[in-house]
Amino acid sequence: MPMTDPIKALVGPQMLGLVGNLLGALGILVLGYVVAALLARGVRRLLRRTGLDRRISGAVGAGSSGSMPQLDRLLSGVVFWVVMVLSIVAALNVLQLTTVSEPLNQFLNQIFAFLPQLGAAAVLAAVGWLLASLARAALRRVTQGLSPSPEPESGPLAAAAAAPEAAADAAPDTTTAEAAQPVALVGQVGHTLAEVVYWLVLLFFLPLILNALNLGSQVTPVVNLFDSFLGALPQIAKAAAIAAVGWFLARTVRLLVANLLASSGIDQVGAGFGLDPKQGGRKLSWLVGTVVYVLILIPTATAALDALAIPAISTPATAMLNSILSALPLIFTAALVLALGVVAGRFIGQLVSRLLAGVGFDRLYTWMGLEGLNRDGDNPIGRRPSELLGVVAQVGVVLFAAVAATDVLNLPGLAVVVEGLLLLFGQILSGLVVFAVGLYLAQLAHHLVSGSSGHQAPLLGQISRVAIIGFSGAMALQQIGVAPNIVGLAFGLVLGSLAVAAAVAFGLGGREVAAEQLREWVGSLKRR
Repeated sequence: MPMTDPIKALVGPQMLGLVGNLLGALGILVLGYVVAALLARGVRRLLRRTGLDRRISGAVGAGSSGSMPQLDRLLSGVVFWVVMVLSIVAALNVLQLTTVSEPLNQFLNQIFAFLPQLGAAAVLAAVGWLLASLARAALRRVTQGLSPSPEPESGPLAAAAAAPEAAADAAPDTTTAEAAQPVALVGQVGHTLAEVVYWLVLLFFLPLILNALNLGSQVTPVVNLFDSFLGALPQIAKAAAIAAVGWFLARTVRLLVANLLASSGIDQVGAGFGLDPKQGGRKLSWLVGTVVYVLILIPTATAALDALAIPAISTPATAMLNSILSALPLIFTAALVLALGVVAGRFIGQLVSRLLAGVGFDRLYTWMGLEGLNRDGDNPIGRRPSELLGVVAQVGVVLFAAVAATDVLNLPGLAVVVEGLLLLFGQILSGLVVFAVGLYLAQLAHHLVSGSSGHQAPLLGQISRVAIIGFSGAMALQQIGVAPNIVGLAFGLVLGSLAVAAAVAFGLGGREVAAEQLREWVGSLKRR
């Protein structure tokens, strides 16, 4: 009897079959592990040699190596475990453990059924990323061509040619500095626009990718929003193009106008009116260029808002801009009238000052008894009488020009305010004239009375001077309009009190004389 017969009888055929299945399952697992390891290593090497992992990581925005897992390890791990799961399922089938292998089989069936959809989504994502990258690179190239940065030439000829320019550019020029701003700004805007187009292309492919993954129903609101945005994109692009062209044209025209006016020497005229950059102001050429800049931007903004085709926004904004544009001629006319008034006022003020100085009007302080003001150190005003009247004439002309400017602007409220200021200025001026005449008469009376004979002449002269000054001061205040009733009443009370005081003083001082006179009258009556 063979030797194996007792073993078969002892172990049994079922046990031998189970051992064979175990050995087969173990072999399948070992073989699956080896195949999985080889495939994972091959995928990792392929990704590293082609650099596809770095490209995909850069496309999804992985800035640093530690910000997200490395793609080669991730994909190689997925391949390894898929092969291992297949090996485990095969081993379980060999062991006839269908209860355990059935869920894994269903899981693998779902994975392999989803692979075509995943592949389609990956292809769409790759195409979208490629198109987005090409669009971004093209826009960057275009904007770099619009904003070149030429390198400086080298050599003796270039140095000789640059020497005069360096000497001429020793003083900083704000116009030249501003001319370089649009070039740098074009580069920044182009870079931003390239990034926007990049993400817009990716966003356009997002619904396609999600539909390929059977996830379209979950992103229906996003798709609707994207459709609305795409519907409005032509209007937005049209408005952006109009705004960009208008802005570029406005900047160019402003620089041309500013440089042309600066070369004509208009800044020297503006310096006479306080428009001096050395004193913290702006050049007149820059101001005129800015006005032209605004004049171009207003219709540009109107056209851009109309291009948006959003009545709720464009209608009131356009109406406001049209109102501003229609008011600009009135504003310019009023500014011109006011500027002419300032120029005419300065000319008339200087003319009046010179004429009065020529006729000896600067002796006015002496005529009024204010000789100390003739000395510059003792003069708190710091101006001569002729200069003061020149300033008064200049202010008067400017106020008249302001009244005319407010009439041009058709602003009744502002016109009333300016006319009130002009009326107040006239009242103050007339009051000052009355007071100056009073001072002159007081000084004249003081000299006349003090020069007469008598012991009390100096006192009477001073009294007459004070009385005339007080009377002229009251008339000046009344002329200015500072509570005329109160001023008249106060002046009357002062004069009445002075009269009563004089009568009382005379009565008290003449008691002896009055008593003697009364005695004489009584004695004469008795003798009769």
